[in-house]
Amino acid sequence: VRINPDLPPELEHIIRKCLEKDRALRYQHASEILADLQRLKRDTASSSLPSPTRAAARRRFAARWKLLASAAAVLALSAGGYSYFALHRPPRLAAKDTIVLADFRNTTGDLVFDGTLRQGLAVELEQSPFLSLISDERVQQTLRLMGRPPDAPLDAATAREVCERTGSAAVLEGSVAPRGSEYVLRLRASLCGTGNLLDEEQEQAPRKEDVLNALSKIAGRFRTRAGESPAQFRQHETPLAQATTPSLEALQAFSAGKKLLWSSGDDAARPLFQRAVKLDPDFAMAHAYMGRIYGDIGETGLAARSLTRAYQLRDRTTDAERFFIATNYYLQVTGNLEKARQMLELWAQTYPRAAEPPGLLSGTVYPSFGQYEKAAEQARKLMALDPSVPSSYLNLATADRFLNRLPEAEAAWRLASRRKAEIPLGLVREYDLAFLKGDQAAMQAILAHAQADPAVGPWVMDHAALALAYSGHLDQARELVRRIQAGLAQQTGRREEQVRFAAQAALWDAFFGNAAAARREASDALRSSTGRDVEYAAGLCSALAGDSAGAQSIASNLARRLPEDTSVQTSYLPVLRARLALNAGQPGQAIELLEAARPNELGVPLSWFTAGFGALYPVFMRGEAYLAAHQGAQAAAEFHKIIDRRDIVASDPIGALAHLELARALVLSGDKAKAKTAYQDFLSLWKDADPGIPVFKAAKAEFADLR
Repeated sequence: VRINPDLPPELEHIIRKCLEKDRALRYQHASEILADLQRLKRDTASSSLPSPTRAAARRRFAARWKLLASAAAVLALSAGGYSYFALHRPPRLAAKDTIVLADFRNTTGDLVFDGTLRQGLAVELEQSPFLSLISDERVQQTLRLMGRPPDAPLDAATAREVCERTGSAAVLEGSVAPRGSEYVLRLRASLCGTGNLLDEEQEQAPRKEDVLNALSKIAGRFRTRAGESPAQFRQHETPLAQATTPSLEALQAFSAGKKLLWSSGDDAARPLFQRAVKLDPDFAMAHAYMGRIYGDIGETGLAARSLTRAYQLRDRTTDAERFFIATNYYLQVTGNLEKARQMLELWAQTYPRAAEPPGLLSGTVYPSFGQYEKAAEQARKLMALDPSVPSSYLNLATADRFLNRLPEAEAAWRLASRRKAEIPLGLVREYDLAFLKGDQAAMQAILAHAQADPAVGPWVMDHAALALAYSGHLDQARELVRRIQAGLAQQTGRREEQVRFAAQAALWDAFFGNAAAARREASDALRSSTGRDVEYAAGLCSALAGDSAGAQSIASNLARRLPEDTSVQTSYLPVLRARLALNAGQPGQAIELLEAARPNELGVPLSWFTAGFGALYPVFMRGEAYLAAHQGAQAAAEFHKIIDRRDIVASDPIGALAHLELARALVLSGDKAKAKTAYQDFLSLWKDADPGIPVFKAAKAEFADLR
C-alpha cells in the first residue's frame, strides 16, 4: 500500500526506511537520510524528460521539496531519537536471571516493619513466572560461606556480595520512611555486576494500614519494567493484603518464622507460625507452613488439620502459593499422589524456575510410583535450577540407589559435599548405602555422628535398629528403639514419632513369629495414635499374628477414612486384605486382591515411618499367597523380585525373610539343591541371630530335614 500516490517512489522508499520497525533495516544516522535526499533531488533535476514536461516536474518537485525535506528531517530526528533511547534505555532482566532481595531499611521507628516488608515484597514478586528470587535457604548458605551467621542482616553491601557469589543479576533494596503522618516506600533495583540502575520506584501510604497496598503498587510497576510482559503480569496479580494477611503483626511473625525455619529448624520456627495464625486465623500460608512442620516431625493429625485449613483458604493466596498449598494438601491430607503429580507438573509448567515441583516429584511422587528414572531426571533438573539445594543431591542419590546404581549414588553425595550442599537427613540415606555395600565401619561411623544431632539422630538410629532386626538381632534392635523413644520423650511435640517407631518394631515380632508380643504391641500403638501408618502397621501385625477381627476393623477404617490415598488403596489395603484372605484359607482370593497393587508394586509408598517402609510388601504377600496355594515356581519368582531389588528394600527385615521364603518355595517346586542354597543364604545372614526367634528355629529345622 502506497503512503501517498503523489510521492515519487524513491521518496516513499526513504520515508519507509525511516519508519522501519527493525532497527537493523532503519537508517542508522541522519546523515544517511540527507545523502539519499540529495541524491534523489539531483537525479530528478537531471531527468531526460521533454523540456515542457521536465520544467513542470521541476516546478512541482521544487514546490514540495522544502515540505518533504522538513518531513524527512523530522523522520530523521525521530529515527535517531528512537535509536538513542533504544540504546540508552534502562536494562531489563532476562528470563534466566535471578534476584537477591536485601532487607528493607526501616527509619520509621516502628519495629513492625522489620522483616515484614521484605517478606511482603517476596510474596509479590514470587507470583511472577518471569522473575526468580534467590531463596532464603540459599542466601543463608551463602552467608555461611562468607563466614557470617545465617541470620546476619542483609544490608545493601552484603546483598550485593551474595548476588555476586550466587551469579545473580540484580539486587533489590527497599526502604520505608516517615513523611509527616504518611509513609514513603522506595524500591531500587540495580545490576550487581556494574551497579547500573535497573529501576527505581516510590509510593506514599497515607496510613500505616495502607503500607501493604503501596508495596503492591511499586512491586507491580517493577515487575513490568524489569521485563515481565503486561499480559503475564495481569494473569498473576494478587494484591498483597489478599495474598498474605492485612495484619502487619501476623506478617511479621510469619516472616520471622520462615527465617528461623531455614536457619534453626522446625522447633524454633513453630511458635512464630503459631503466633501468625493466632493474629490472623485466615492467614492461609501460615497454616500451610504449620502443616509442613507438623508433617516433618510426624504429627500427621495436626499436619492434616493445618493443611486442610490452608486448603480452605487457598483463594486468599497468590497463584504460586495455591500450588504450594494444594500440593501439600494432596500429599499429607488426602494422600492422592496422582492429583499431587498433576498439580506439580502444572506448577512446573506455570513457574518453570520454581524449585518445589522437581523437588517433590523426585523425592516423593515418582518414587511412590516406582518411576525412579523420572525421579533422577527431576533431581538433576532441580540441581541445574539451583546447585545449592541439598534435596537435589539427596533425591538423586536415592533414585540412583533404587536403580541399583550405587557408584552413581555415592558420586551424588561427593558432589553435595564439594558444593557445601549437605543435609542432615542425608545421613539416613548414607547409612542405607553403607548397609547395601556391607560396610560395617561406615555404618558405625555414621551412627556415631548422627546421635549427636537430635533432629536426625532418631532416624539414623532407627535404620540401625532395622539393620539389627534384618540380621536377627531382635533384642538389640528393640533396645535401640527404646533409646530412640526415650530421647524423643524429652522433646515436646514428638509423641507421634515415638508411637510410629514402636509400631514398626511390633512388625518385626509379627514377621518373625512372636504372635503374642505382636498383638500386644499393636494394641498399645492403636491406643496412642490413629495415624495412618500406625494403623497400617498395627493392622498388619494383627493379621500376621492371627487376629483377623482386629485387622479387619483397621482395614475397614482405613478404607473409609482415606478413599483417595494412593498408598492406602494400592499397597496398604491390598496387603491387609490378602493376609486376611490367607488367614481364611483363601490363597486364590489373596492373589486376586493383590492385583490392585501390581502397577506400583516396585514403588516406595508415601510413608511417615522411615524411607522405604512398606516397599515390596505386596510382592512379599503375593509370594506367601502362592506358597499357600502350593504354586512353588510362582512363589519363587515373587521372592526373587525382593532379593533382586534389595536396593529398594534395603534393611527392611522382609529382605532377609525373602531368602527363607524362597527356600520354602523351591522345596515346594521340587528343586532341593537350590532350596539348600537359599536356606544357607538365610542362615548366613542370621548366623548369630537370637536363638529364641520362632522363624529362626523353624528355618534351622527345615534345613536339617533337607540334609
